Amino acid sequence: MSDGFEDQVEDDTMVEDDAVAEDDAVAEDPAMYDLDGDGVADDVMVVGDETYIDVDGDGVADAVLTEDGQLFVDTDGDGVLDSEFLDTNADGIVDEIHTDTDGDGNVDQIVADTNYDGFIDTVAVDSDGDGTIDSFSLDTDYDGQVDTQIVDEDGDGIADVTLTDEDGDGNLETVVYSDDNDNRQDTGLGTNVNPS
Repeated sequence: MSDGFEDQVEDDTMVEDDAVAEDDAVAEDPAMYDLDGDGVADDVMVVGDETYIDVDGDGVADAVLTEDGQLFVDTDGDGVLDSEFLDTNADGIVDEIHTDTDGDGNVDQIVADTNYDGFIDTVAVDSDGDGTIDSFSLDTDYDGQVDTQIVDEDGDGIADVTLTDEDGDGNLETVVYSDDNDNRQDTGLGTNVNPS
């Protein structure tokens, strides 16, 4: 490897700079990451088949990329990897984030870009901590606004309450309740559930 200076011999003649021989192996730099999007490359350390990424330069890994491409991230800065970032369609862009928001070791929030346009359109939450997703917020027309909210109050996989914004004004004005006896959806009275 070069020392950056031209070398001189005793009679002041210049000679070529020191260089590494062609057959000497030189490790290539690991891939560049900027997980926080600040325009500054994150610090990276490769250990075995795992890549540790330090986003804030404090010497503690904020993310780990496994050999098979799984990316686990500490989203709240507490030193625990609480989220998995997924590229579900293998285009190199994160499409889903699965997060353990309460630190119990179970995923209780899933954020997804289901149509792969780069914007979140689905948020699913386990609001009661029982291990079952029971609340869904959807942007079904992809305008950046939640237009459907689905709640499964009893965890049976059937919507108990569905709220929708049918006219696109940003208010969830239609409420549909399920009838647990016949699994039919019973339409409410058009109550506006958004606070004034």
